[in-house]
Amino acid sequence: MKNIYKLVGISICMFGMLWSCSEDGLTESGFGTVTGTVVTEGDNTPLGNVKITSNPSSNTVFTAENGNFIITNVLVGEYSFQADIDDYTTQFKPVTVIDGVDTNVVFELELANSNNDAPLAPELIFPVDNSEDVATSVDFLWNASDTDDDIIEYTFELRNGSTNEMLVVESLLDTTYTVPNLALGTTYFWQVTADDSENVPVVSSLSSFTTIDGSDNRFFYVRTIGENNVIFSGSDTADTGSEEPNESEIQITNSDSNSFRPRKDRVSGKVAFLKTVGADTQLFVMNFDGTEEVQLTDVTPVTGFRQTEVDFTWYNNGNRILYPSLNKLYSISAFGTGNTVVYEAPVGVLITEVDANESNGLVAIKTNDASGYNARISIINPNTGIESFVVIENVNGALGGIDFSIDASKVLYTRDMSGFEDPDYRILDSRIFEFDVNTSTATEVDTQKAAGTNDLDAKYSPDEGAIIYVNTSNDGISPRSILKHVFGDTTENEVLFTEAFMPDWE
Repeated sequence: MKNIYKLVGISICMFGMLWSCSEDGLTESGFGTVTGTVVTEGDNTPLGNVKITSNPSSNTVFTAENGNFIITNVLVGEYSFQADIDDYTTQFKPVTVIDGVDTNVVFELELANSNNDAPLAPELIFPVDNSEDVATSVDFLWNASDTDDDIIEYTFELRNGSTNEMLVVESLLDTTYTVPNLALGTTYFWQVTADDSENVPVVSSLSSFTTIDGSDNRFFYVRTIGENNVIFSGSDTADTGSEEPNESEIQITNSDSNSFRPRKDRVSGKVAFLKTVGADTQLFVMNFDGTEEVQLTDVTPVTGFRQTEVDFTWYNNGNRILYPSLNKLYSISAFGTGNTVVYEAPVGVLITEVDANESNGLVAIKTNDASGYNARISIINPNTGIESFVVIENVNGALGGIDFSIDASKVLYTRDMSGFEDPDYRILDSRIFEFDVNTSTATEVDTQKAAGTNDLDAKYSPDEGAIIYVNTSNDGISPRSILKHVFGDTTENEVLFTEAFMPDWE
């Protein structure tokens, strides 16, 4: 009997222990509820569609339009709850979930860029606001900064005040942008927008400028930009030697094409020039400001010894142009029609240069062989094809740069007095000469050129009181400059344009 009581006692104790263990386990695996609200920081505006998650993971929910949310059946324990929505900084809150208890949490989210300063409005530096006589190729420059060192992208906007045509360039990372070939005598408006991708973009003030008129530019010439020749115009309004070179310089043709040998005609109001089209050199005309380019030649291109040596001329009061193609001289209208042969040299002889005189209708031509030598300058009548007289022939070395005087009494040309000839057409001592038609004598124009240099491509001034010409080292690779020499003036010649060649003065 005593043993029976003992067994009952042991059983009661063991049941009590099991009951105690079972009660502790149920408590640790209990569930609670998490409720909450998500609002904006500062003004407490409810935020809907905010994603609510936790770590350790529980149910994922999204807030209602009033910003409230509820998550039920969350195991008791320590959690980190997270509120996440685009454009706002993600926020974390610690939460202790208690069995059978509703635990509330409030999230106050701030905008993602609330701690990020917007960039300063760009300051437009060049061109200066309301500036005038600005070149037609402009390196726009502005300044901007950001205290957070964010990467700033710029949008550049330029509007033509006459046509309202807009140029918009986006995603610029530099604070400069170059725009070539702006219209002459035109007012432009420009501004720049800065965007750091974190804040609302900021816009500069509006600035304006007016490009140079250029209608008074009487000089046309060529300069090499990159791989191409580009045509420019300029002026010389000051006294000799008192003005810096490259006065009122305007870029006329695009630097993405090879254009050269400009020839201005005041009667037609056009500039004729040569341009590379495919493998050929074609004849074009354009307005003085470079607009309205028209190709004249096609089937019969301009061809001769070294295309950069080839020259052509206006004829018949701006109605026609004479140009060479191998051994033939062609006449074509200023509209590209009626192309005909007016003179033909012997086979194997190339016509390289030509200049016409309106007073007598005669034409000076320079011919040479395929090497550029055996050169000869003569005067012909293009209507009859008859040669009137010879300016120079039977000399060694290079000849070139022919130009007829207004009254047809003189012909300007250049000659390499060294007589040197080689396959590279190297010129060592080119000088300028003036041939008197009436006396058949040639006189050197003393430009006081330095030894080791060449005077090339000489042209009369419109009043024939001066000449312009190209001077350069005879090494064939040094920069070239266009100089002005006044007849009878022993002072130093004026440098009109630097790194320039193929001059024309009308």
